[in-house]
Amino acid sequence: MEKGSIFDDALDDKEYEGNLIYLLNSGSEFIRNNSKVRFVKKAQYRVDKPDYAERAVTEALVNALIHRDYIVLGSEIHIDMFDDRVEITSPGGMFGGGSIQEYDIYSIRSMRRTLVIADMFHRMKYMERRGSGLRKIVSETEKLPGYSEIYKPEFFSTATDFRVILKNVNYIMCGASVHDAAHDTAHDTSVISKQNLLLEFCADPKSRDEMQAYINVSSRSHFSKYYLKPLLSSGKLEMMFPYKPKSKNQKYSTVHTK
Repeated sequence: MEKGSIFDDALDDKEYEGNLIYLLNSGSEFIRNNSKVRFVKKAQYRVDKPDYAERAVTEALVNALIHRDYIVLGSEIHIDMFDDRVEITSPGGMFGGGSIQEYDIYSIRSMRRTLVIADMFHRMKYMERRGSGLRKIVSETEKLPGYSEIYKPEFFSTATDFRVILKNVNYIMCGASVHDAAHDTAHDTSVISKQNLLLEFCADPKSRDEMQAYINVSSRSHFSKYYLKPLLSSGKLEMMFPYKPKSKNQKYSTVHTK
């Protein structure tokens, strides 16, 4: 849900250098590889439920590549993926001043910082001339199964950068929140059994690595989703350093009740 140490919390990390089309394709592939397409079975067919609309992702990346400020040396476009969202941030604020928060994206006038790049993307059918990119991001996201207003994409800008936030429309449904994770694991006797083992194991404070090794779970994200977060949220487990949750010395202990 938030940025942590790249050596501790990140599941994947890539850097790309090359021409603009290579960067666009690589950025799209990175998001695609780190998101999911779920499905729901109906009587005669199934409905695919991707986390993000592929066209919305493309539009957001094209927007970043076209409108970024290439004069700022040492800058780069960042793609940050979280459980509940993707954030795409590019160097350079609104061309012409102001911030995107001040405008209605349905009536905003298109202003391009780099006309040559914009023209190239248009000729290659990656964008339209009338500057409908932000509206397209919203409209494509609205088409996703399970969409509601809380998943509407958000846009922010400052004098130095522009950020597009795409919401994972499967986030609440798939149990990524603490409440939903606890609900899902209630139906999994294997998980419940391992949770009970952890509670016995943590009678004396144990580190996260010790806990994962004890129940033989190698994936940090899986361990967090199905074991650590549910036990913490239920009050059965507690952090020894609650005010420093990401401390490298953090340990967890079973809560004993009378």
